[in-house]
Amino acid sequence: MASGTINGYSAEQVRAAEAPYIAAGVPLMAMAAAGLAREIRATVGHGGILLLVGSGDNGADALYAGAELAAEGADVAILCTGTRVHEAALAAALESGSHREDPTDAARLASASELVVDGILGTGAGLGTNASPALRGTAREVVAAILPILGEERHPLVFAVDIPSGIDPTTGVIPDPLVLPADLTVTFGGYKAGLLISPARELSGRVVLVDIGLLPDLERLEPVIRASAGRLS
Repeated sequence: MASGTINGYSAEQVRAAEAPYIAAGVPLMAMAAAGLAREIRATVGHGGILLLVGSGDNGADALYAGAELAAEGADVAILCTGTRVHEAALAAALESGSHREDPTDAARLASASELVVDGILGTGAGLGTNASPALRGTAREVVAAILPILGEERHPLVFAVDIPSGIDPTTGVIPDPLVLPADLTVTFGGYKAGLLISPARELSGRVVLVDIGLLPDLERLEPVIRASAGRLS
């Protein structure tokens, strides 16, 4: 990769790069969660943290990071926004002292928090024929309730897990304007092309890459986009 240049990969490329490591039992999720916890710790320490947890791996990443932080003394609240949840990750978070809350309390909880962690949707949201990453159901209601809080004088920061929920990770398209804008996106394995492409770029904030061992495999591929590293600052 040329100096000052970053490569953005499609969701399909990143998921294909992950597959052999997952099959071999490499703990990619634990590595991603540890990286997310590290970025949260560096920003808010043990302040109030609200996790927005979807059904997929991003929700699990958020929960495992929350478990680590709660064990250190952070006040971690959990809002489950999907029809299901990663049960092992939820159990780990609860056992470490996190507390599960009702999604109807989203606005109050966000207002009382220092950080909202968006772990609702991940790179799988836009995959498949006619698939759309637009928020639906409880997830949509929760984000709609939190958005006005971000306009208040005292408001929480927002960290996105891998990508801001509601954007297409490959094209940067936003099919529905209801997206929680991130101050920081903690992405895993490789930069998702959508994080480098408008209009999603403007909703992603500063982007930090957590290396989980995929870069040598990704660098053998033709990226979707090559962009200046300055686009992520």
